[in-house]
Amino acid sequence: EHAILLLPGMLGSGKTDFAPQLQSLNKKRFTLVAWDPRGYGYSRPPDRDFPRDFFERDAKDAVDLMKALQFKQVSLLGWSDGGITALIAAAKYPSYIRKMVIWGANAYVTEEDSRIYQGIRDVSKWSEKARKPLEALYGYDYLAKTCEDWVDGISQFKQLPEGNICRHLLPLVQCPTLIVHGEKDPLVPRFHADFLLQHVKGSRLHLMPEGKHNLHLRFADEFNRLVEDFLQ
Repeated sequence: EHAILLLPGMLGSGKTDFAPQLQSLNKKRFTLVAWDPRGYGYSRPPDRDFPRDFFERDAKDAVDLMKALQFKQVSLLGWSDGGITALIAAAKYPSYIRKMVIWGANAYVTEEDSRIYQGIRDVSKWSEKARKPLEALYGYDYLAKTCEDWVDGISQFKQLPEGNICRHLLPLVQCPTLIVHGEKDPLVPRFHADFLLQHVKGSRLHLMPEGKHNLHLRFADEFNRLVEDFLQ
């Protein structure tokens, strides 16, 4: 009955981003679906592009997918870009989204964020651990080009009033929402989690003191327990 859609981050795929969740989350209680957004993972062709509405497009694709699979309602687990997509889906399809867990997500882009994004533009400077699985999935050239395109794509929001990605939609979210934040996340500063907590009605924030951006991989057991308890 209880379907969960897992939404990956930038350049991610269901397989590369959620192995410990697909393996260990309770299959008796939940039906798990991990998707590859268009242009990512095995949802190619087409190549990934980043028009101004790419997050809205992903949110519609995600909901359309789950409806095509004939789920009457779904819960969302959204990481990073997938967290932004989940927020938009929950705001735009409130009766369809049952519950939501997001981590490493932000509703707007600041100067500080822009500097962080420029720091990851060149994939040759990434750690081997971060680069290798994505290089295996895409080949180096597609990975490098798409990462640069992503930095340009997310930087578009900096030009909008208040760097807005989806802050205007947050008051429309109606489902119970758990925000998880790693206090050592080098990519998404803490103020983003606090902003979401303040603007998503009835949401809760759980901090992981040692968590970084990929806290669901590094602390998979703790994260999975947290998710299962929340989604019950």
